[in-house]
Amino acid sequence: MRETSLRMVHELARRDPRVVFVGSDLGAGALDAMRQEFPDRFYMEGVSEAAIIGLAAGLAMDGYIPYVNTIATFITRRCYEQVAVDLCLHNLPVRLIANGGGLVYAPLGPTHMAIEDLAIMRALPNMAVTAVADAEEMKRFMLATLDYPSPIYIRLGKGGDKVVTPADQIFTLGKAVELKAAKDVAFVTTGVMASRALGAATLLAEHGVEAGVLHMPTVKPLDDAAVLALARRVPRLVTVEEHSRIGGLGSALAELLIDNRLPTPLLRLALPDSFPEDYGSQEHLLEVAGLDPKGIAQSVLEP
Repeated sequence: MRETSLRMVHELARRDPRVVFVGSDLGAGALDAMRQEFPDRFYMEGVSEAAIIGLAAGLAMDGYIPYVNTIATFITRRCYEQVAVDLCLHNLPVRLIANGGGLVYAPLGPTHMAIEDLAIMRALPNMAVTAVADAEEMKRFMLATLDYPSPIYIRLGKGGDKVVTPADQIFTLGKAVELKAAKDVAFVTTGVMASRALGAATLLAEHGVEAGVLHMPTVKPLDDAAVLALARRVPRLVTVEEHSRIGGLGSALAELLIDNRLPTPLLRLALPDSFPEDYGSQEHLLEVAGLDPKGIAQSVLEP
């Protein structure tokens, strides 16, 4: 998914002379083709995340559209004040491409696991928060970022995820995508959890439960209309996210249901409010948290 997003930055640079790339101590050869073709629009800085946000803000004020890329925890926690004051306060069209959202970097421990990124980025005025499901959706999404007038946080998965989004999807920031129609229960997901929710829906069908999946590639702005329509039609909603249960997609839906005085039951499946104590792969930690298809299905079946 990261490779796809960076290739799309290069493609956008070919289409629009305003596009520039800013990286922070990325590996040798990262986006090398763009560096060779557009050396005056390619910046590779050191381990200086706060500085590159300021650099990107200055470029945006001069009329450029900067795409900034580094590890998710570094582009959120480490330079949060600069993101808030330099980008969001001035409502600048800077795109923050965050490698390793959620538990992707699980083998490196809690310092590298972005389990609160959606929450803290959602809290910033003017910031759009996104997490696509697969590489094909990433291509369509990146095209939609070019003329978006405000900053965007782009959460990347590990890559190699199963393609579950429709090929004819026309990506619009703030619009949900129905991947499977719901009857008894509706999963509302973001990012790569869409495929796991679809797997859980298949398991639930064996128990006579017809579950659907509504994928939210944009957590902010949320597709309020799609969620409210679903809440009025389906007896139960279940959010599934690779994120802390505080402040992410589940919180966004809970706030929306409360604000609209809807009594639809909502089950929030997410990571616990704690730093992971176990070490292992992303898949291992998801299974421990009950966020694999089997665990998701079991949570729905529990009374």
